[in-house]
Amino acid sequence: MSQSKVDRVTVPPMDEYNQKLVSYLHPPDWVNPQPASSYNLVVIGAGPAGLIVAAGAAGLGAKVALIEKHLMGGDCLNVGCVPSKALIRSARAVGDIWNASKFGVNVPNSAEVDFAAVMERLRRIRAGISDVDSVDRYQHKLGVDVFLGSGSFTSNSTIEVAGQTLKFKKAVITTGARALEPQIPGLKEAGYLTNETVFNLTEKPQRLAVIGGGPIGCELAQSFRRLGCKVVLLHKNAQILDKEDVDAATIVQEAFVREDIQLILDSKIERVEQTNAGKVVYYQSQGKEASVTVDEIIVSVGRSPNVEGLNLETVGVEYDTEKGVFVNDNLQTTNPRIYAAGDICMKDKFTHAADFAARMVIQNTLFFGRKKLSALTIPWCTYTSPEVARVGMGDRELQAAGIDVDTFLIPFDTVDRAIIDGEDEGFVKIHVKKGSDKILGATIVARHAGDMISEITLAMVNNIGLGKIASVIHPYPTQAEAIRKAGDAYNRTRLTPFVKNLFNKWLAWTR
Repeated sequence: MSQSKVDRVTVPPMDEYNQKLVSYLHPPDWVNPQPASSYNLVVIGAGPAGLIVAAGAAGLGAKVALIEKHLMGGDCLNVGCVPSKALIRSARAVGDIWNASKFGVNVPNSAEVDFAAVMERLRRIRAGISDVDSVDRYQHKLGVDVFLGSGSFTSNSTIEVAGQTLKFKKAVITTGARALEPQIPGLKEAGYLTNETVFNLTEKPQRLAVIGGGPIGCELAQSFRRLGCKVVLLHKNAQILDKEDVDAATIVQEAFVREDIQLILDSKIERVEQTNAGKVVYYQSQGKEASVTVDEIIVSVGRSPNVEGLNLETVGVEYDTEKGVFVNDNLQTTNPRIYAAGDICMKDKFTHAADFAARMVIQNTLFFGRKKLSALTIPWCTYTSPEVARVGMGDRELQAAGIDVDTFLIPFDTVDRAIIDGEDEGFVKIHVKKGSDKILGATIVARHAGDMISEITLAMVNNIGLGKIASVIHPYPTQAEAIRKAGDAYNRTRLTPFVKNLFNKWLAWTR
């Protein structure tokens, strides 16, 4: 064993749960192994993509090294999917209480939120599932050599980490991305939170500003409002979630207004100042200057790829500090021996997208495969209440591409279960290629839209047309029945006047 010990990592607050988390994902007493003479694959970055590449390749018998400078599990486990959804679940419990009277249930007093307990639950859940991504599991159970430290290329066949040199036949860059820091005067001095630090909170901020009305900003704004914060959301465009279907974004925006989230749209942040009264955000909106004073600021204005420190110039890997590492459709960089996957190189920055890209990399690096990123059908979901889920092309993309479509819209106020559930403001919208039932894209707005979208994704991946979905029996009553109703709506369009006339003649003849 090498005597190359690793730097210590802490995650505030260092209570029993975060201590457990760190003990699994970056153990303070970890000693990096002695490097093998050569590796089939060296993977830099132990987020979702890196973990899957490493585990999958090792499971096939390859000799694999995995490098991670911070916490195994990457953003998803530590500062993304897992903690955010734990927070959202607590917030949804509050939302249900707010709406309880609609169902004849009277809650004597308004919901009392124990913010510290909400955050403790988040840390407990995160720590409880973190052993799946642990250093010990990958090193001793999956057969991957795990090196903690910063990795950088030193040649076309070597990477240095913590004073050791790893030789590789092929390498994979999976270093992910981080929250983008906007250049707003005074913001850094006043202090702000991102998705990487907001889950460290133990005390509730009474007044909260969220800068950015994209998916992450909207999820956090609604959650913290439900947990008792006074929330103002500032967004640069005229509508939140402006990359989504306009009808879908409108429903979420109306829900935010009902829940008393202050929306400041078409806004530009001028500066931030720290004062005795709090953090003052000065902005322009619709030609007027104004300000808002808060206790904390959450910034969610995009992602920045982690390309620094890798020494990519040495190995001829081209990259951009905004777009990340450049790859071809096979996820191969400009150096044919080096590949990349996940947020470091992909437009779709989702855990499930990184997952399937990583599976492609295993095939393309070890088996001379030619799996293509463009062949993937990737759904996604914004976990507001209601959720907005989408797959394939939306209204804007279809218009930009000049593709003629037929659109089938099933509002949930026509779906019995949605009416029963008091969740009748959403819809299922499916686009098919004009003149056929080939599904090109779909959007669902519903409480559990993320669960529902997979049926349409399955159909798209397997070239199942919308007409065939009509023949799939759905349990009654369910909200997913709206998808079958869309299939019925398509099939009704096939009853042209000519067909109806023939059918009527047949009925008359058989009387």
